[in-house]
Amino acid sequence: KAQELSGAGATFPLPFYNVVFENFSQVNGDVVAYGGIGSGGGVRNLRDKIVDFAGSDAFLSEKEMAEMDPVIHVPTCMGAVVLAYNLDGVNQLNLSGEVIADIFAGNIKMWNDERLMALNPGATLPAEPIIPVFRSDGSGTTFVFTDYLTKVSPQWKEKFGAGKSVNFPSGQAAKGNPGVASVIKQTKNSIGYVGSEYAFAQKIPFARIQNARGEFVLPSSATISAAASGVIPADTRCSITNADAAGAYPISTFTWMIIYKEQNYSDRSKEQAVATLDLLQYTLSDEAQNITSEVHYAPLPAKAKELSLKNLKTVTYDGVTILQ
Repeated sequence: KAQELSGAGATFPLPFYNVVFENFSQVNGDVVAYGGIGSGGGVRNLRDKIVDFAGSDAFLSEKEMAEMDPVIHVPTCMGAVVLAYNLDGVNQLNLSGEVIADIFAGNIKMWNDERLMALNPGATLPAEPIIPVFRSDGSGTTFVFTDYLTKVSPQWKEKFGAGKSVNFPSGQAAKGNPGVASVIKQTKNSIGYVGSEYAFAQKIPFARIQNARGEFVLPSSATISAAASGVIPADTRCSITNADAAGAYPISTFTWMIIYKEQNYSDRSKEQAVATLDLLQYTLSDEAQNITSEVHYAPLPAKAKELSLKNLKTVTYDGVTILQ
């Protein structure tokens, strides 16, 4: 009998999940309903035990994990958070981490600020106020973006820090990655952070960002993968922003599906638990991973897949492991 699975969370991987979940249904017969309500909402739903899995671009903190039953993080793909912008006549923009931090902190207010001009010799930047666009909902994309800013700007770290919700001092708020992308598309002189696929889909230009090696890099499957060339811990919870690797795109991230280690909760059947693991194994498969670059994400490194398959073998139903 076909199982119905429900998940909720991050909008960042939604274009990837839409394709993967549809393919999974065709291959496997089980149906997956996923609500893109933001990572914060997804994690809340998992904590309240009303979903089979949560999607999040922010791994759970020690504090969050202490407040709930044991969970397993399974990375599903990697992606880039891009700085998308709407400027007449500017089809290439270079930005550094410190300048991005100062724009979102409200310290750089005009497009023709001398620091922006210095990074973009030859570009005609308008004498117009910058309109930053950020997320109104608790978001893993915001966490990844602000995690990056804390690494490149001591002032940002001290004043705002990293989190799924941050008090941005000025600009315009919008819900979900689709919301931010559409505000940027409609608003002249705006700039905002979104998952790369949303900028591609809306044909909104985005900036080259200076990485830890001083290179100005555009996101691509290759530059996102370069960011993940370091050591991945056993539980896969790691940040790959501002990676010190040649060719790395500096605002790259894993995105995770998070499930309970003990799958018997809230009247879930063993069949549902098995279907949940089937879904995760399918997402880690070559078939699913090959889709990543078609929708502007990057496939997982072999190590991340290997660790995840190992971690899935510890998942239980009524204390008995499900995968042999």
